[in-house]
Amino acid sequence: MSSVGSRGCLRTQSSSGLRHVPAVLCASRLTASTPTAQVGRSAPFHGQQLVSRPRLAQRLSSRSRSAMSQTVASAAAAGGPIDGTVAKVAGPEAATPLVTAGFIGMWYALNVGFNLQNKTLFNYFPYPWTVSAVHVVVGLAYCVVAYAVGAKKASFGRKVTWAEFLRLAPPASMHALGHIAANLSFAAVAISLTHTVKTLEPVFSATLSKLILGTNTPLPVCATLVPIMAGVSLASAAELSFSWMGFTTAMISNLTFGFRAVLSKQ
Repeated sequence: MSSVGSRGCLRTQSSSGLRHVPAVLCASRLTASTPTAQVGRSAPFHGQQLVSRPRLAQRLSSRSRSAMSQTVASAAAAGGPIDGTVAKVAGPEAATPLVTAGFIGMWYALNVGFNLQNKTLFNYFPYPWTVSAVHVVVGLAYCVVAYAVGAKKASFGRKVTWAEFLRLAPPASMHALGHIAANLSFAAVAISLTHTVKTLEPVFSATLSKLILGTNTPLPVCATLVPIMAGVSLASAAELSFSWMGFTTAMISNLTFGFRAVLSKQ
């Protein structure tokens, strides 16, 4: 004669007394909450074996690891190996924001270092056209090396076709002209004034976006540009190192970078 004990274990009555059957294990609380277990409560017990707690935990853990691996793999496929690596540490949902914040922080840090070294160089070597040409040549050199060793696969994954290369030429040209104009401004005035004037770049981007792409900038966004324009006017009027050469070249840099942004979007 067999019966189910208070803990859900199958017990049998033998001549030597009541004993537990070692082949049939106790069910875990988790299995008791599953639909299969709930159906089993109302149905008669026909000798089926219940899944043990360690085995069930092992199965669930295996499924969780598999699901996590698939999610991390999806993140890596969507955002590249950097996102996939971060997803393994911080989780898939936090990977993209963390990578984006990291790139923004890296850009600011490198930009600050570049501007300080650039201005120091101009104090001893006031030839911004030559410095700009050296910047382009050095940038071209390490980009060619990075392309040759396959580092481009970290973000793009394939070769750029000639048709794509020709479409990249217009925004790249605007970037080069804007970089030269910014260097001319750095050489003529203080770094602080150049960067203050260059905060007007969103104004140019919004205007050109409307003229070229036909995209309307929301009114609240346009309203935030008004204090920027007022601040640039006040800073330029009170700047001791102000010169029209520095101001004009900074504005040209804004215009060309605005074209760069719109053409890149296009």
